[in-house]
Parts: sequence; C-alpha cells; structure tokens
Amino acid sequence: MTKAAPILALDKVSKIFGRADNPLYAARDVSFALHPGRTLAMVGESGSGKTTAARLIMREYTPDAGQLLFRGAPLGKADSKALKAYRSSVQMVFQDPFSSLNPAHTIHYHLDRPLRLHQRKLSHAQRHAAVEELLTRVKLDPAQLMGKFPHELSGGQRQRISIARALAVNPQVIVADEPTSMLDVSVRLGILNLLNDMKRQLGLALLYITHDIATARYVAEDIMVMYAGQIVEWGDMEAVLGDPQHPYTRLLLSAVPDPDRRFSEAGEELNQIETIRRQSALPQPEIRQIAENHFIRPMP
Repeated sequence: MTKAAPILALDKVSKIFGRADNPLYAARDVSFALHPGRTLAMVGESGSGKTTAARLIMREYTPDAGQLLFRGAPLGKADSKALKAYRSSVQMVFQDPFSSLNPAHTIHYHLDRPLRLHQRKLSHAQRHAAVEELLTRVKLDPAQLMGKFPHELSGGQRQRISIARALAVNPQVIVADEPTSMLDVSVRLGILNLLNDMKRQLGLALLYITHDIATARYVAEDIMVMYAGQIVEWGDMEAVLGDPQHPYTRLLLSAVPDPDRRFSEAGEELNQIETIRRQSALPQPEIRQIAENHFIRPMP
C-alpha cells in the first residue's frame, strides 16, 4: 500500500548543546516523516534523544542544522499565519496526564478553551455540543465528567481528557510522548486502542514515543530505534523487530521477554553491553538498506 504524502518531516535535523569546542548532540542528523493514517514509533532508553525530537517538532527547540517540513514546505521560513496553522495541526499528548491538566478548572473548561481559541465562530451552544462529542469520542460519559475536576478522575480518564483536548483543534498530527507509562497496566490497553481508533477514523499521523517495544508494536506500522541522539535502525515494524540488524537494536530487544525468542539468542550480546553502547554513540553517517523498508546506520 502506497503511503500518502507526509504531513510533517524532519530533514537531517540536529540539536546541539554545550560549548563549540565540546558539543553535545541531543539529536544528530535525524530524518523521518509522519504520514496520514499511520503511526511511527520512536523507541529508545531514557536520554536517547526521543524527547528532544518531540520538542523540535513542537517548536520548543530550534534546529541547529537541518529543517522541519510541514506539508512539504520548510517551517523555518513560515509566516505567522502558517505558524498558527502548524500549531493547530500538530498537537501533543504528554506522559503525565495530571500535571498537564490545570487542577483549578473543570473538564468542561479544559475542552472548551481550545475551541474558543481556535474555532471562534462557534456559539456557546455549539461549543458545549462539541465538548460532549469530544468526551464521547474518547469513550467517556459527558453527563458524569463535564463538571468534575482533574483530581476526581482516574489516571486513565485524565489521559483520555488529554487526548480529547488535543483533538479539539482538529489536528493532523499527534505526538504522544510515553502516554501510557504512568498508567496502571490494567488501563494501558484502553489508551492504546483509543490511539489506534483515532488514527483509523480521523486519518491522523501519530508519532508514538516510548521505551516500551511491546506497546510500540501494538500501535505502530513503522519503527525508529534511537540511541545517543541518532536513529540507528528504522523501517517496517515487523521487519525491524523480526530481523534486527543493528547491535543496539538487538541489545534493546534482549531486555524484552518474548515467548517466541530463546534467551540464548537474545542474550549473546549481554557481556558486550558497554562496547555496543560506546560504539553506538559514535557518529554513524553511513546508511545501509537491508530490505525494501528496513535501514540501519552501521557502527564504525
């Protein structure tokens, strides 16, 4: 199946911190694209650069090299109207559903406010109906929850409110940064199913950021493995996870219990962990194609 043209893309983007004589690459030569109706999972351990990539997309960081492309046009040269359109089109769902909601305001307020800001032609009655529709879309009961405050909801309910708030501005892209990591295991599947439903029903492009390969596999068609600011392996989900080629990807998979995978296969590199990490952190400029949609950056 041919992918639609990407809504958003990063083209050889780098973000550098520290001094000029001792630069720290939080992102190095990062390239990927987000397509309508598809989920791209970005996986890696803490400190690998996943959150930096998210902040670049949300324009909290400005790239030191490379560019963001929105609907094919470089975003850096966009005028104020184009930037406003970008902010409406690209929304984020955060890791902590409680801290991302204002405890002083009701659920109705949290969903009504983006409607007032971004859809100013709606009347009060139309906004109220839209809030009810948003709650229903994320499988919550408007009559029960609209007047409640965030502390009166469960973690799973709060995350659904965060998703509903993101949907309020009719986005084209959702960046979900570890959206289930702070939730009880019993409610995670519901949030993952909701993300899958959104992708299919609304044709959203979804970037799913996580350290959890199992949840990535559940929601995404494509995957990127990130370490030390670089994407070291990427492509079709089953191709990458079924035949991992980069030593760091194999190392990451070795920590995931898999009944179909013998521990002897996964554990061969365990005594070489430090060597793999050290070599994977070095610049890896070469790109090698393994299969039709499977690529790696070979270690030097």
